[in-house]
Amino acid sequence: MKIIPITPDLLMTPSDQGDVDLDVDFAADRGNWTGKLDFLLSCIGYCVGLGNVWRFPYRAYTNGGGAFLVPYFLMLAICGIPLFFLELSLGQFSSLGPLAVWKISPLFKGAGAAMLLIVGLVAIYYNMIIAYVLFYLFASLTSNLPWEHCGNWWNTDLCLEHRGSKDGNGALPLNLTSTVSPSEEYWSRYVLHIQGSQGIGSPGEIRWNLCLCLLLAWVIVFLCILKGVKSSGKVVYFTATFPYLILLMLLVRGVTLPGAWKGIQFYLTPQFHHLLSSKVWIEAALQIFYSLGVGFGGLLTFASYNTFHQNIYRDTFIVTLGNAITSILAGFAIFSVLGYMSQELGVPVDQVAKAGPGLAFVVYPQAMTMLPLSPFWSFLFFFMLLTLGLDSQFAFLETIVTAVTDEFPYYLRPKKAVFSGLICVAMYLMGLVLTTDGGMYWLVLLDDYSASFGLMVVVITTCLAVTRVYGERRWGSLQHRVALGWTVPGLQVAQIWAALSPEALLVYSIVKYQPSEYGSYRFPAWAELLGILMGLLSCLMIPAGMLVAVLREEGSLWERLQQASRPAMDWGPSLEENRTGMYVATLAGSQSPKPLMVHMRKYGGSIVCLAQVWRECPRALHSSSRNVLGLTRDGVLLGSPGKH
Repeated sequence: MKIIPITPDLLMTPSDQGDVDLDVDFAADRGNWTGKLDFLLSCIGYCVGLGNVWRFPYRAYTNGGGAFLVPYFLMLAICGIPLFFLELSLGQFSSLGPLAVWKISPLFKGAGAAMLLIVGLVAIYYNMIIAYVLFYLFASLTSNLPWEHCGNWWNTDLCLEHRGSKDGNGALPLNLTSTVSPSEEYWSRYVLHIQGSQGIGSPGEIRWNLCLCLLLAWVIVFLCILKGVKSSGKVVYFTATFPYLILLMLLVRGVTLPGAWKGIQFYLTPQFHHLLSSKVWIEAALQIFYSLGVGFGGLLTFASYNTFHQNIYRDTFIVTLGNAITSILAGFAIFSVLGYMSQELGVPVDQVAKAGPGLAFVVYPQAMTMLPLSPFWSFLFFFMLLTLGLDSQFAFLETIVTAVTDEFPYYLRPKKAVFSGLICVAMYLMGLVLTTDGGMYWLVLLDDYSASFGLMVVVITTCLAVTRVYGERRWGSLQHRVALGWTVPGLQVAQIWAALSPEALLVYSIVKYQPSEYGSYRFPAWAELLGILMGLLSCLMIPAGMLVAVLREEGSLWERLQQASRPAMDWGPSLEENRTGMYVATLAGSQSPKPLMVHMRKYGGSIVCLAQVWRECPRALHSSSRNVLGLTRDGVLLGSPGKH
C-alpha cells in the first residue's frame, strides 16, 4: 500500500488547498454605519447632552463670565481634542469595542472592564433623569401647568406664588428666602415625594408614576438600539438635530423678553481676575472632560463601526467645536430667561440661577409659568432635554452591548437584539431604587462617585498604555493610516501631554473632596464609604486585569509582563485589505491574503506555541525555519519572505 505524504494545510498554497473556504471561521458580520453622516451625528448627539444646558452656563458665570471662555477653549485645544481623537482612532483602526480593543496590549484589558462598569452605573441613573423629563413632558400637556400655583395637596404653608407679588416699586414685600416657589414644591414633594423618605437608608415606597416613566424610557432606548448602529444611526438624524431647532426658538423667545439683557450681561461679563485662580482652570478642564465624554468608551464604540479611512480629523474638529458653541448658545438661551425672571421677581440673577437638576426641574419651569402660552414653551424645553438625553443614553448602551458581543462574537452577535433587551431589563430593575421616595439620594450618590476619580484613572491608563507601552512611533503610524494618509503635526505629542490633564483633575478631586449632599441633607458615613468603594471598584479592575494577563503567560515575572504588554498576534485592522506593513499576517510560503486570526482559529494554538518558542529560546529554531515561518523577534508573522 502506497503512503501518500500529506502536506499540512498550514503550509499549503491556495492552489494546493483547492476549494477550501477560508471564510468559514470568520465571525458574523459586525455591521457598519450606513453613511458617514450617521457617525458624525451620533458623536454630536453623544457629546451634546444635558450638561451643555444645565452645567456649562452656571460654570461660566461663577468662574469669570466671558473670561471663562479663555481657559475653556485652551483646555479644549490641549486636552479635549487630543483625547477625543485618540479614542476615535483607536476604535476605527481596530473595529473593536472597549474590551476587545485591548488586543493592543492585553496587560491593560482591565481598563476596558473599568469603562464598562463606569458606563453601566452612569446609564442606570442617566435614564432616571430621562424619566423625570418624560414626567414633566406629560405634565406640560395641559392648559395650566401644575406647578404654576399653590393650593395643591402637595403644597405647604411656605408656598408663595412669586409671580405678580411685587409692590409698586418693583420690589418683593416678602423675604424670598423664607418662602418656597410652587415649582420647587412640585419637584420635591410631588414628583420625588421626598418627604416620604427619612434618608438614603430608608428610601420608602416605589413611586409608580416614576416607575412607569422609567419603563417607557428604557423601552424607547431599546427600540432605538434594537438593530445596533443601523437603527440608532437613523434615529440620531432627528434626536441630534431637532434640539438645535428648539434651542434656537427658546433663544429667540428669551432675548425678546424684558430683562433678558440683564441675564446675558450677568452670564458673559468678563471678570479676568478669576483667571489667576487655579480653580477656574480646573473647572474648565472638568467641563471639557465630561462634556466630550472621553473615557466612557462611547467614542471608541462609534468609531469602531466606521470604514477604515473615515476622515476622523475633520469629524473631531466638527464635533468638539460644535459642542463648545452649543454650550455657549445654551447659556444665552438660559440666562436670557433667567434675566427676565430676575426682573419679574425683583431679585439679583444669582439668586435664581442654579446648576444641574435644580435648573431643569425648578428654576426654568418656574420661568415658563411667567410666559404667555406657558405649556407650549414648557413642552418644547422638556422635549429638547429628552432628545439631548436619549442620544447620550444610546451611546452608553451601545458601548456595553458592543464590548460584550465583540468579546464573544460567535455566541452573541447573532442574538444581539435579544442580548440588548436583557441588558435593558437588568438595568431597569437595578434602577427601580431610584423611583422610590428617597431615590434622589441614590441618584446623587451615583452621580457623585460612579464617574469621578475612577474615570480619570481609566483615561490616564489608556493614554499611557497606548502612547508609551504600545509606543509613540507605532501609535503615530496607526493614526496616520486611519486618516487618509495624512496627519496633524505634533498631535501625538499633544496626546501624551493631554494625559497630564486627567492626572491634575484626579489630584484636584482628591484634595478638594467634599462629602455628598442634597439640599440640607448630609449623607451618612456608610453612604460616603459606599460611594468611595464604587469609584475604587472601577480602579481595581485595572490591576485585576493585569494579574489575569500575567498569569496567562509563562516564564519569569518580568518575561510575563513583557509578553502581556505586547500586542496580541491578531491585533490590527479587521479587514485583510487594510493589513499592510507590520500588520500583515499571512502565512509564509503562501499567497493567501487571509489574516493570521483565521489560521489561529483553525489550528488552535500551534502558531502561538511556535511564537512562544521563539520568544523564550530563539536559537531553538534554525534561521531557515524562521524565514519559512516568517517569525519576527516578537513572534509575530509578518508575511512571506519568499518561496520555500
